[in-house]
Amino acid sequence: MDENKPLKVRLTFSVLLLGVSLLFAAAVTDHWAVLSRKVEKYNATCEAAHFGLWRLCTKRIHVQEQGPKEKGCGPISLPGDHNCSYFKHFTPGQSSEIFEVTTQKEYSISAAAIAIFSIGFAIIGTICVLLSFGKKRDYLLKPASMFYTFAGLCIIISVEVMRQSVKRMIDSKETVWIEYSYSWSFACACASFVLLFVFGIVLLLIALPRFPQNPWETCMDAEPEH
Repeated sequence: MDENKPLKVRLTFSVLLLGVSLLFAAAVTDHWAVLSRKVEKYNATCEAAHFGLWRLCTKRIHVQEQGPKEKGCGPISLPGDHNCSYFKHFTPGQSSEIFEVTTQKEYSISAAAIAIFSIGFAIIGTICVLLSFGKKRDYLLKPASMFYTFAGLCIIISVEVMRQSVKRMIDSKETVWIEYSYSWSFACACASFVLLFVFGIVLLLIALPRFPQNPWETCMDAEPEH
């Protein structure tokens, strides 16, 4: 038995917990993408927006100066009136006409649903690892590694669905948005995919039984015949 295996499991589990934290941060925040309209008049207000899996937030920014190459409204960090609303398909009483007009709601529903699956896989994997710390429960590390790997795959699929959603929004002839950029929630989702997928595989390799280094190790470990 590998004497360093418990230490390797704990170190890998620490990195996986970081990936789970990034996954939760990406799922609950509203900064996956930032949109901006074309600025027609300077020394006035312009409208920008940022959204996540559940909500759309619009902001009226007071623009004073703008470079000659800049046509959009922003950056969104500038002060202004801020308003957030949940997507209509999640809360029928709320209004989010901007998002509903410029892209199909199926993209948002799909991205959110896949992200929920990712969170579910991550939670189950974490429970399996915690239970494996008990005596003679190392067998739980293998399913835990697979759950973490599935969580990573689900969140990267959700990222791709969101990316296609933004691209479809900008390419639409009906949209008023001309510029877009991906923000820190999107980066958290991508980082969580890398950590969960890579270290999920690492955990699986740690959980696998050690191959004999010498041909006679297997014979020496075999039980004697009665």
